Amino acid sequence: METYPRRMHTALDATDARGLAEFYRVLLGLRYRPGDEPPADGTTDDADWLVLVDDEGRRQLAVQQVDVLPASTWPAADVPMQLHIDYAVPSIDELHRHRGRAEELGARLLYDRSSDSGEPLYVLADPAGHPFCLLVGEP
Repeated sequence: METYPRRMHTALDATDARGLAEFYRVLLGLRYRPGDEPPADGTTDDADWLVLVDDEGRRQLAVQQVDVLPASTWPAADVPMQLHIDYAVPSIDELHRHRGRAEELGARLLYDRSSDSGEPLYVLADPAGHPFCLLVGEP
């Protein structure tokens, strides 16, 4: 039987790797891979690669520290989207709820298509400027 590469995780660059990892950890209900947790004493760390896993321990997202990262200017084309991740929710009520949660965590709204009856969605930017979509659909 032939084997194929499988997604290990999606990796995002950030000028504040810990901050972006925390954003996605809380937004998506993930946890740190053992050894990647923040320091227990509350001090800041200089982590340059952090991995977030789901409840079964499967890798979902990695965040890599970089010195410089021009934020996407989407929908303007000056700095393209480069990558975005789609996250599905089951209903319009959940769409609105998760938009609010994302904004409370530091996301900002880029595009509102929540009134589209075919595929309501929001495009938001995470705290590092990476666009991501919240949409009503099947995961």
